[in-house]
Amino acid sequence: MTNTETQPVKAVSLTSEVLGYMRDQLPPFTEVQQELMDATLALGSVAEMQVPPEQGALLTLLARLIGARVAVEVGTFTGYSTLALAEGVGQDGRVITLDITDRWLDIASNAWTKAGVADRVEPVVGPAGESIEKLPGEPFIDLVFIDADKVGYLGYWEALVPRVKPNGLIAVDNVLYAGEAASPDAEGNARAIREFNEHVLRDDRVESVMLTVADGLTLARKKN
Repeated sequence: MTNTETQPVKAVSLTSEVLGYMRDQLPPFTEVQQELMDATLALGSVAEMQVPPEQGALLTLLARLIGARVAVEVGTFTGYSTLALAEGVGQDGRVITLDITDRWLDIASNAWTKAGVADRVEPVVGPAGESIEKLPGEPFIDLVFIDADKVGYLGYWEALVPRVKPNGLIAVDNVLYAGEAASPDAEGNARAIREFNEHVLRDDRVESVMLTVADGLTLARKKN
């Protein structure tokens, strides 16, 4: 018997009205945040890669809650989540953000500069797996955010977990993959996500919980 079968369902259908109401409870967008969201939306269909504003606010809050000073992000895109993390780590913190391309880096850098956080952001361009291997091997990271190519998740996880401090936090996006990861017959990216989720669930180095935030968000604490 599964956990689902033994517990009552308590969930709200996320209609556009409910989503709008929820977003109205967020802190007002800064001018930079709004400009960055608008610039990203103007890119067309790729704009779906940007984290929603509630997820950005959550990343900032989580970074502040755990007192994160070093964050590593896999997947920069136009830099909205990077901005959120940079706000969270504070003036003395730094965010190392990795991306395979610098295609949108000008948009991101412009936003970071306007927000006054550019000096705490270190963009690294190239295959993320190779970039991670160049980082120090010992635990030095307080917070990780993974939001990149789905087939690479497992490799990023295995490379980063040893580099996360005890009680450090790992956040992983798109773990529901539009609900497709829930199917035993999932294929492609959804299959990769499903296999990644199963791996995280079995990983005794962490304790984790999957949340129905946006497209699914897993939060994992590195054990002592």
